[in-house]
Order: sequence, then structure tokens, then C-alpha cells
Amino acid sequence: MKKLALCAAGMALLMGCTPVVSQRGYLPDLDAESGISVGADTKTTIGAKLGDPSLEATFNNDAWYYISSVEKQVAFFTPTIQSRSILAVYFDKDGKVTDLKHYGLEDGHVVAFESRTTPTRGREMTFLQQLFNATPNASGGMNQQEQNPGGGGGPGH
Repeated sequence: MKKLALCAAGMALLMGCTPVVSQRGYLPDLDAESGISVGADTKTTIGAKLGDPSLEATFNNDAWYYISSVEKQVAFFTPTIQSRSILAVYFDKDGKVTDLKHYGLEDGHVVAFESRTTPTRGREMTFLQQLFNATPNASGGMNQQEQNPGGGGGPGH
């Protein structure tokens, strides 16, 4: 009986570590992509053939991006991207297709975000100081200049 319970616990543990693979975003339709003709198709016909884009160009509306990715996650760990494909459809000023390009995970660039913060003017207060300062008609030991760093006392002063 103990062996059966131990075996069941081991199987449950192994099943908890089974990776979960998920497809996200646009599912490529090769027949629809092959039916796109540069110079003839417009945004309307592309929308009818491929559907709404995952993303549109930010600054000028000259490109649509259809993004697809496959992610794998094991248990509670951070998911990892297994593959990514991007179909970029470029348009001219008249809304006609000028080019189609395919991009993959290898075409991406890692962006390093800045983690430093700019200190703000003023002082940091503890929880109790914030609590006492939030009480109406209680100065909490601060004078008028500390409460209003601009120096003014508001209207009427």
C-alpha cells in the first residue's frame, strides 16, 4: 500500500513538471499569404485575407505586423519563448502593399532597460509620519515651509 501511495505521489510530482507549450498571436495562413500581390492589394484586401494585424506602425500607418510566438513554461518558472515569427506588410501613401517581410526570433534585439531612478526633491517619510500628516488639522511637527516646499501658504497669504 505504501508503495502504491509513493508511486502515485511520484507520478503527480512528475505531471506537475510537465511543460506547457502555448501558441500565441497570429496563426500563419500560407495560402492567404501567397495570395497577396505587391502593388495590387490594399489595406482593405489584406484585412480580409489575413484579418486584423497584431500591431500597426506607431508613427505613420505604413506597416502592419502579424506576430506569432510559441512559449514553453515548466511548473512555476518564467516562460521561455521557443519561436517567434513576424509577418510585416508594408504600405505606400495610397494604402497599397509595397513589400512583405518575414522576421524571426533571431532578428530581434534585446533592449536593456535603465534601472536607475531620479531622486525627487523632498524627504522620505516613515509610515507613522505619513499617517500623522494625513490627519486633518494636525501638523505632525512640521512647520508651514516644510508642508509647502514652494514657500507659499496658498490663497489669502
